[in-house]
Amino acid sequence: LTEKGESSMRGEKIYEYDLDFMGVTDYGVSMDAILSGKEKVPPQGARFDVAFEGRAKGRLSGRVRGVDYLRMRADGRIDLDIRATIETEDGHRIALSANGVGVPRVTEPIADLCENVCLTTAAANYAWVNTRQIWAPGTVNLAAGKIHIDAYMQ
Repeated sequence: LTEKGESSMRGEKIYEYDLDFMGVTDYGVSMDAILSGKEKVPPQGARFDVAFEGRAKGRLSGRVRGVDYLRMRADGRIDLDIRATIETEDGHRIALSANGVGVPRVTEPIADLCENVCLTTAAANYAWVNTRQIWAPGTVNLAAGKIHIDAYMQ
């Protein structure tokens, strides 16, 4: 990000989305306990399945639904493993698969995200997504359950 908080990402911005957590499945320790400081991330890490939903705007517009099978590591890094569906305004579906990292901010329950995104569809109108690389920076507010992503096609 620049001094003004603007992204210096190159490429065509093809969508941005705002998503809400729809549910969190934990495996032995709750995300709330970690965020509140009641628990520390165990040495082996903590796994959370975060279901999300929202809307995409831009060249790709429509409903977004999916799950991030994330892993919080004891060293603070969050590894992302995302699977989602973008259902376009004209009724086509695009599969979204992404990995990346979240880096928590020290003073707030926010993590800065950097995603490597692959889009796939057999819909002729959107075949252009199949061969292109997408880089997507964003943020997640873990306490509020809100995600914002800006996606740039390379």
